[in-house]
Amino acid sequence: MKNNIQISVIVSTYNSEKWLEKVLWGYDKQSFQNFEVVIADDGSGPKTKILIQELEQKVTYPIIHVWQEDDGFQKSRILNKAILECNGDYIVMSDGDCIPRNDFLETHDKYKKEGYFLSGGYFMLPMHISKLISKDDITTGKCFDIGWLFKNGLKPSFKNNKLTAKGFKSSFLNFITPTNASWNGHNSSGWKADIEAVNGFDERMQYGGQDRELGERLFNYGIKSKQIRYSAVCIHLDHERGYITPESVIKNRKIRKNTRDNKVKRTAYGIKKTN
Repeated sequence: MKNNIQISVIVSTYNSEKWLEKVLWGYDKQSFQNFEVVIADDGSGPKTKILIQELEQKVTYPIIHVWQEDDGFQKSRILNKAILECNGDYIVMSDGDCIPRNDFLETHDKYKKEGYFLSGGYFMLPMHISKLISKDDITTGKCFDIGWLFKNGLKPSFKNNKLTAKGFKSSFLNFITPTNASWNGHNSSGWKADIEAVNGFDERMQYGGQDRELGERLFNYGIKSKQIRYSAVCIHLDHERGYITPESVIKNRKIRKNTRDNKVKRTAYGIKKTN
């Protein structure tokens, strides 16, 4: 593996080959090209492995496939394993259902800064458009074109500014948005050294805020955040969310409250186990 990789992109996935393929084609059209994709695979079956092996021969960037046995929703655990495999000093994290616009990595690279992490957003698509998007729609950029989306049934909304805002307007919207600049698993980035300093993700946490909790520990460690939700654009493909349980949400809220109340900087249940 090349030692001069600047950005490592971690993409999480689980048994979602059709969506993952669309996402990987999105990374093939990036204007910023010194990167690798590290796929954090939380126990997918052989179809995902076959897809990755096929695409490795077709895309222009290196792929690292990090896999673990299926043990329920263990995204925090596989993300920590993926972090260790990253060759870049800077890590962008996203999901296997988020197609990046061609300037996605260029934007993260442009705004990265020592002492900060970047907080991006996503543009949620309805299921019928998610299914409709083809490889050609991705490689030509059509799926990010608001006219094409309207033609295929997208409804008017203020959120459409995420796709259309450029230059001063996108910077202004980043500035005025009431949304916190938190660590969002679908679109955030930071320095590998900072993420390792807080020991990565808390592996006690399943679905429900484990990404935000990482960001809260980064804040406690002294890292600030910068809002880029109207600049770094990815479209979110629709899917079912059968992995959400009330129990995991309640447990995660308690962990996050403890992190905030006690200014926890480093979890004992992360990349390196100290508990």
